Amino acid sequence: MAGIKNDAWIRKMALEHNMIHPFVEDQIQKGVISYGLSSYGYDLRVADVFKIFTNVYNTVIDPKKFDERSFVEVREQECFIPANSFALARSVEKFTIPRNVLAICLGKSTYARCGIIVNVTPFEPEWTGFVTLEISNTTPLPAKIYAGEGLAQILFFEADQECERSYADKKGKYQNQKGITLAKVSKK
Repeated sequence: MAGIKNDAWIRKMALEHNMIHPFVEDQIQKGVISYGLSSYGYDLRVADVFKIFTNVYNTVIDPKKFDERSFVEVREQECFIPANSFALARSVEKFTIPRNVLAICLGKSTYARCGIIVNVTPFEPEWTGFVTLEISNTTPLPAKIYAGEGLAQILFFEADQECERSYADKKGKYQNQKGITLAKVSKK
């Protein structure tokens, strides 16, 4: 691996190769949870649609057969995740990862300091789509998430050479996601 990429590389890839769209060239910080380009990453924003898990129907969470009655969908500028609960959301930005790049999504420390954890997840080479974000409220209190503001940071790692088999080559099951995509198992 050649290593982590800086803001100049990210800006070039976003503007010339549409790696991040829409792309915010500066880090926006005043009065919001920061988002946009940072020194060595990009802080993505969370959209205003959330799927909040509920136990109204006593369903079982099964990644092989996900029951959509396991959550309620809300479209709001502020989302309240119940205590010790979980929600799914999606990024505002669409990502198109180059064949020689691996990206890692990490939760922002502002939320982590409040007990809100965003799942660490990779964006494999040649993956494209809107990011489905997994948000856990680990506290005994309700937690608030702000739509249109930063939720996670993406770090980009460029390899010295391209991979032999990319996510697109494998026809990955989460390729080209447009909305919040639920857990699924490939039928191959």
